[in-house]
Amino acid sequence: MEGRNVPHKTSLPEGVRVGTVMRIRGVVPDKARRFHVNLLCSEEEGAEAALHFNPRMDESTVVFNTKERGGWGQEERGHGLPFQRGQPFDVLLIATEEGFKAVVGDAEIHHFRYRIPPARVRLLEVGGDVQLESVKVF
Repeated sequence: MEGRNVPHKTSLPEGVRVGTVMRIRGVVPDKARRFHVNLLCSEEEGAEAALHFNPRMDESTVVFNTKERGGWGQEERGHGLPFQRGQPFDVLLIATEEGFKAVVGDAEIHHFRYRIPPARVRLLEVGGDVQLESVKVF
């Protein structure tokens, strides 16, 4: 039950700098289990992920993680689940001095400290159970 337009990939040839904002808007399908936004360090299969942002409707939580050298790091969880099935959402992933700040709607749900330098990011990927409307990077 993949969304009809994912996986979506946006190339970030310049990497991510402090102040970069990534805005992801879409709708959570009625039967969605989970979807993800990955900030990947290359376009290759199995690329390292500086950020794995993973709303899980089936667990009522949002998981944050990194993938380095083929393995997942220590999971961090945001506050609550600001996503609802059947509802639109607006996510901002903001690169700060210390990490990625995740804002959903009007609330900051988590600040994920960098484990991989954001300058290494080359690709933003969205996939899973989601109907994507737009991805903007500014």
